[in-house]
This record gives sequence, structure tokens and C-alpha cells, in this order.
Amino acid sequence: MSPSTTLFAGIFRRNSVRRFISTHSRPALSSIEYPLSHPIYTIWAANTSLGKTLVSAGLSASFLSSAHRKFLYLKPVQTGFPEDSDSRFVYNKYSEFFSQNRPEFSVFASNHVLKASVSASEAVSVGGFEIERDKDVSCGNGVVNLGLYEESKLQGSENWEMKGFSKLVCKTMYGWKEALSPHLVAERENARVEDDELLGMLKGCLGSESESEKGEILCVIETAGGVASPGPSGSLQCDLYRPFRFPAVLVGDGRLGGISGTISAYESLTLRGYDVVAVIFEDHGLVNEGPLSSYLRRRVPVLVLPPIPKEMSNNLMEWFQEALSTFHSLEEIMQSDFLERTSRLHNMPRKAHDIFWWPFTQHKLVPEENVTVIDSRCGENFAVHKVNNNVDLITQQFDACASWWTQGPDATLQVSLWFQIELARDMGYATARYGHVMFPENVYEPALECAELLLEGVGKGWASRVYFSDNGSTAIEIALKMALRKFLFDHKIVSDDLVAKNAESRVDLKVLALRGSYHGDTLGAMEAQAPSPYTGFYQQPWYKGRGHFLDPPTVAMRDGVWKLSLPQEIETLKPSLEDLTFSLRENIFKESRDTSNLADIYHSYIWKTLQLIIDSSGSTRTGALIIEPGKTLTYAQQCGYLQLFAVIQGAGGMEMVDPLFQRVLVKECRNQKIPVIFDEVFTGFWRLGAESATEFIRCKPDIACFAKLMTGGIVPLAVTLASEAVFEAFVGDSKLQALLHGHSYTAHAVGCTAAVKSIKWFKDSKTNHNLISEAMLLRELWDLDMVRQISLLPAVHRVVVLGTLCALELQAEGSNAGYASLYARSLLQKLREDGIYMRPLGNVIYLMCGPCTSPQSCSNLLNKVYSRLEEL
Repeated sequence: MSPSTTLFAGIFRRNSVRRFISTHSRPALSSIEYPLSHPIYTIWAANTSLGKTLVSAGLSASFLSSAHRKFLYLKPVQTGFPEDSDSRFVYNKYSEFFSQNRPEFSVFASNHVLKASVSASEAVSVGGFEIERDKDVSCGNGVVNLGLYEESKLQGSENWEMKGFSKLVCKTMYGWKEALSPHLVAERENARVEDDELLGMLKGCLGSESESEKGEILCVIETAGGVASPGPSGSLQCDLYRPFRFPAVLVGDGRLGGISGTISAYESLTLRGYDVVAVIFEDHGLVNEGPLSSYLRRRVPVLVLPPIPKEMSNNLMEWFQEALSTFHSLEEIMQSDFLERTSRLHNMPRKAHDIFWWPFTQHKLVPEENVTVIDSRCGENFAVHKVNNNVDLITQQFDACASWWTQGPDATLQVSLWFQIELARDMGYATARYGHVMFPENVYEPALECAELLLEGVGKGWASRVYFSDNGSTAIEIALKMALRKFLFDHKIVSDDLVAKNAESRVDLKVLALRGSYHGDTLGAMEAQAPSPYTGFYQQPWYKGRGHFLDPPTVAMRDGVWKLSLPQEIETLKPSLEDLTFSLRENIFKESRDTSNLADIYHSYIWKTLQLIIDSSGSTRTGALIIEPGKTLTYAQQCGYLQLFAVIQGAGGMEMVDPLFQRVLVKECRNQKIPVIFDEVFTGFWRLGAESATEFIRCKPDIACFAKLMTGGIVPLAVTLASEAVFEAFVGDSKLQALLHGHSYTAHAVGCTAAVKSIKWFKDSKTNHNLISEAMLLRELWDLDMVRQISLLPAVHRVVVLGTLCALELQAEGSNAGYASLYARSLLQKLREDGIYMRPLGNVIYLMCGPCTSPQSCSNLLNKVYSRLEEL
């Protein structure tokens, strides 16, 4: 609430007013960062005109009741300016309050107005003096550097040098003339301010006002209107300020109907991840605090201010005096919550180090100071707690692991937050409607819609059945069961009535897979992969490796050229040299290679390998092929859309397998009636440029597994898709013929709801701006020229870029190479200092973004990596 005031109208005692050109240049929001050395709170309201500015002024009076303190009030968005100025209201009311109470210490008070629309600046005058404007003060987009400033020294009753002094700093960041919603007035006055500009200005104000300050500081940031009121760009303010995630004080509504509005505002904030520390509102005699306290289960304090007098004969000073005890209570809550928060953040590394058992981590190599404390996530960025030179910070790091390959939202404010919030909202609806219900023999909308979308999308043209589970490794276990049963029936080893004919003693079923592949951590999935650090005796003493593992040919950029590396068994067959080097990446994927001499060599190698698996007694058979398919797609201006396919082995070191080898392998297994499993847990749903590999490689699986990006990275869910022929192998008169596998949370409604939202989001060009809709491909996200430059660095052995993935292997030998290598640790630590969070696969490091990430963001990442690699 802000009573109407006229800026600079009247005479101010102990007051000087001057015009200056603001030193705040237009900032680009490169990252979110703010000090955690003092409390910073955002003041929200359930609606407009509920008293946010009165609460801010009251907090200033409460906090500045002692010397050696600084109260910082920021108003990022002010409409109705200059007639309405909330920062000036706080400045004036505190000055009046000080004059009435006059403590022993002095206070230096100031009020700044940094920028405004041209219309607002033309309405400003100081004692009749018209503000001059010229090209030098223009910020563009109809905004000028207004640079208005006033200050006062409020003299205490004692010598300030003896008793000390405090500071009140009030700032309006942007002002518009008309008293309308910010998005409307910004359009009308042709003075639109984008979200990143506004947040960058806010970041600058917080940093500049915290430097070289001694004593206690309290900062409040007052929003405009209600929680969901639009900002200048049209973004809802609860979304606009979310990257900072400052804790919140909610000014509720004590009027009739105010309970509902206050609860709705509270839920809107918590849905977006804000911490609401208190609710405060004016008493209208309706005892709204009772139901609100009950709803909030007394976790959030509810404070009540005395009624505001209708006749403000003494300019609200009596009301402020009466309300001061409530403001003291609110201040104590805010201070206590801040101390608890910082204490938790400081203690979390030690507690985590003492009680967590992290996956894929040698704890002896992770000192407590290397534990990353993640305060929250927004889009593709972690907000992490750091201590630099004894200064606490919340700073931002790009999540280059895509939260372990699951995340999909991009980094731009509108897309990432809308996606996350819509996911959270839809999942909340599913939780409220269903909670969890058992799946066998039942149907409910989220599961049915999810299954239909999968069969119309990644399973289109081959799959007819969807089997739900909860993680990728389990989806692989299910796929192996399906494939082996299908093999037994196709080869008449098990009859329809399940009379095994001594099959257990006669047939030893193996899985055909690629060396270096990785299909999960459960025991059966590990049996389907070659010996590796994951299957060693330390990890899996039961491991026997129930498979035959081919050494695949791989492709990567080395020294600026795409090169094919062949295993020794294929090299001995003497392929021609022109088949091993490619000047352009798209040449690797040309269909003409299917009739090349190398294709014949691959076919001969694979056929002979399959024959060798069958031993002299005929008891060993290849029961399934399992591979990790993926693809990369690029747009070439002269050639049109080029469909590129490769196999990416994720945990195996981000290897790119020759797509020609992939196609020959699948076709030969088809010829021998060996069921084909595609493990798309990592590669599926646009991770490598398209929704599924089957659209491009001219081969279709019998079974495929999906997880990770399927739900946008917000909740676990996995599926195993199967053809009708696979399903028929389990149909019979006995329950023992069914697939006896399942989980309590199979097809849980929350996960299915998240998957529905994510699948639709990523394949809609209106929400995924990287989608080339007519081709259903992602545009190139990584700058291929920069990739080539990286491949030329002496420190780099190879580079692979596919879709959202950019991986590179560092030059290393001996103990510095391989999965157990610690060679990349110092490099990654420097990159974390640069704002990029990465984890290595030995001496292989990778960047991963989401399907919606802008190419500019990817280029920024590559530039930082290139700079650090140059230092090696």
C-alpha cells in the first residue's frame, strides 16, 4: 500500500536534492549471485493495496532502532511514478518516525530513482526545475537513466561520533508514469524491460550496497501488486524473481474473502520453491488469522497489524508506534530464519560427508570442502552456496551433467520456469486426484495417455505394448526377460504349454552386446555388459558376463578431422583407407556407405562372430542383441536435412559407434531371428537430436527401453516398449506364462503425468524453439567451428558432439587414462569456478544441455571450456 505522494513536491529539511547520471549501465544477466552475509527478503502480497510498503516502512523503523545498521529497501518495479513512489514513502515515513522518537545515534537516509520511462521522466521536476535529457542518458527501449537522488542526515540526540550512526538506503530501479499493471504500462509507454535486464540490475544493486559495509544489514525487495501480477515483460513476478529464490514475507488480506486469496498466494509461492517465513496482514476484525494459522499448521507464523485509521491526522505516526511491536516480531522471525538457513548451509557438507553413501564415489577422495551445496535449481542452473574469502554467497553453476542425464528444461526464464511450474502443477493435481493406485488389471487417465503418446511417438510403426517400471536398469531387466522368451519361442525351444524339454540343461542363452556398453547397475543388466570397472570383483563378485561382446568401430573428431577407429579384428581384414577418414561429419552417415567394401567387411566380421558363439555341442545360443542407439542430426543449408545416426555409449566413455556397423549388426541379427533390444534410456527423447533412433536408422527393434528425459528429469519413471510378437510370447492359459515382474509403484500417476507433459513439451515447436518441426529434428546446438578448434588443442584426444551432448577425451596415458583416472579433477574444479558444474568419466569430460537450450548458451559453455583447455 502506498498513499499518494508527489515526488519532490514541497520543502525537505536537512535535505539536498540533485540530479546525476546513474552509473548503472545496462547489465547482461550472466549469472545469479548475491551475498548471504545478511538477510535479503522479498515482500509479496496476496493482492494489490494490502500494505506491502507499510510493512517495508515498519521493518525499517524496527531494524534501525540501533546504531551501526543498514536497511536497504529496493523497489524494482514502480508504476504511477512520480506521483506514487514507494521508495520515497519508506524514506519519508522513516524520517518522520525518527524525528518523533529521536534516538541517540544519527541516521544517513537516501532515496534513489535509477531509471524510468521517458514519459515518467518528463513528469519529474525538482522545485520547478525541469530535468534535462539527452542521448547520453538513454538506455534504449524507451528507458532513460533518470538518476534522481535525495539524502538527509537525521541528527540523533547525541554526538554521532560517540554513538555511531546507521543508514537507510531506498532505491527505485525502474519507474513508469501510468498507474497500471507493469506489463500494460511498459507497452503503452514503449519502455519494455526484459527479465534478464531487470534481474541484472537487481543483482548489481545487491552487490554494490553490500560491499565494504560493516555492521548489520537487512535488505527487503518489494514487489508490485500481487504474487502473480505480471512484470514489465509479461512474466508473472513469482516467476520473474524465481532465479534468486529469496525467502518471502507474504502480506495477506484481512478482509472478507481474504483467507482464500492469502492461501492462493501462499500456494503460488511455495509451488515455485519459495520459502515463506511469515504471513502478516492488517486486522479488519474478522479474525482471519485463526483459519490461516490452522491451514499453515502453525509452521508459518501469522502476524496481525492494528487497523489503519481512516483519518490519518498525524500522518500514520501513531499507527507505526502501535504496530512497532509487531514489526519487531516480524524482524526477529526474519533474522532467526536467516541464521537457521546459513547455519544449515554451513553444516550440510559435514553432515553429508558423515552420513551419505554417494553412488559412483570414492569417499576418501572427496574432502568435506569439495562437497557442493545445492540450495535450489532453476532451469539448467544450480544455485549453490559458496564461501569466498570468508564471504558467503549464493551463486550459479550451469548443470553440465543435466542432473545426471535426466534434465530437459532450458535456461531462459520463461521456458524453464513455465515448464517446471507446469510440471509441478500437473503433478500436484495427479497427487491430489490419485495419490498412488495399484496398476495390474486397472486403468487411469495418466497411465493411458502416457502409453498412447509413447506408441504414437517413440514406438510408432513397431511397438504395440508399454510395460511400466521405475528406472532404466529395471527397464533393461524386463527387456532381457522379454527378448529371451521371444527367442525360445521363435526357435521352438519352449513349446506353447511351457514344457521345457530339458531346456535348462541343453541351452545356454547369451546376450550379444558391444564392448564398452553400459546398461545399468542391477545384476541382470550387468550380466549383459562386458567386463568393466562396474562389473569387477570389487563391485559384483557374482558377475560371469552372460554375453558375447563385440569391439565396435568408433568415430570421433581428432585434430579437426572425423576419423574412424577400427578394432584389431576388423583392421586385419584390410579396409581401404578412404573409408576411414571423413572431411565432413555428414559423410559418415551417407546411405551410400551401405554398399561399400567396409559394409561387407562388417557383415563378414559379425556373421563369423555369431557362428563362433555356438559351441560344438550347440548348447550356447545368442538369445538377444542389446545396443545403445542414438543419433545426431544437423541442418545443412545446401544439403537440407541430413539424418545422422550413431551409437553413443554413455557411461562407457561417450563413444560414438560407426552407424554403418550399427545397421549391419541389427540386420544380421534379424536374419538369425535374434530379438533386438534398443537401450534408449540415455539416448531417447531428444537427448541426441531426435525423439528416437528408429526414425532414422532404417531398422526397428523388437523391444526398447526409455527413462530419464521422458519425465523432464523431475521424477523417476521408465518404460519397456515391445512389439505385438514379443507380447504374444507371454500369452497363454496359465499365469505362469505371464511376465511375472512388477513394482509397487508401477505406472504411478505422478510419473505418468510428468511424462505426458514432457513428451508433449519437447515435440512442440511452440514450447521447444530448437525443434525443426517439419523434420522433427533439433537444430545444431553446438558451434561446430569451435568444436573443431577444441579438437586441435594438444590437451584433447577426441571430441564428439551429438544433439545435446558434447564430450571430449583428454590426452592421457597410463594411470591418467580410463574410468579410474583423476586426471580431469583440477580442470573440472576450475570450470566449477567458472560457473559450470561437471563430473568426469575418467579422463573423458562432457557438457550436456537440454533439448530447449539456446545455441548461444552452448557457445558460452564451449568458450569457457576452450579457455581452460588452453591452459593445460
